[in-house]
Amino acid sequence: MEDRVILVDIFDNQIGSGEKMRVHREGRLHRAFSVFLYDGRKMLIQQRNPEKYHSGGLWANACCSHPRDRETLEEAVDRRMSEELGIQPEVREIDSFVYRAVYGDGLSEYEYDHVFLGKYRGEVQANPDEISEVRWVELDELSRDLQMHPEKYCAWFLIAAPKVIKKIQEEWEDK
Repeated sequence: MEDRVILVDIFDNQIGSGEKMRVHREGRLHRAFSVFLYDGRKMLIQQRNPEKYHSGGLWANACCSHPRDRETLEEAVDRRMSEELGIQPEVREIDSFVYRAVYGDGLSEYEYDHVFLGKYRGEVQANPDEISEVRWVELDELSRDLQMHPEKYCAWFLIAAPKVIKKIQEEWEDK
């Protein structure tokens, strides 16, 4: 089965679909999502498998992917959380943004990225085809490392993580 992603305009209106690798070679705007999970003052991060088609070996949020053509964001989030981590925690959309990142291998990401956040406590079953390592990291430590070593992290994570950390901290203050 051909893996097709959803092409969108700058307002996230679907304008078509395209084969995933071709869309990344041509740098076309497409829908994506990033899921962030936290437990108290810790966030779950993953190191991408070094064999991934881009950003291999870099650290990112718990799960990130693309909905398939004719698949809702919610369906895609549930599917990929199960495929990548073996879990399906409850999450909610908290933000979205557009970014573009060009990679040296002729690929790029030009995504309308929907950001999801959820609380999770428990084990994960990391899929080794997708993930090299997972770990829980203190938010303060992560914030410092993002500033000191941005080269260790995926482009979308560098954009979204500070906003997500702020949102989590706001939730602590509301308690």
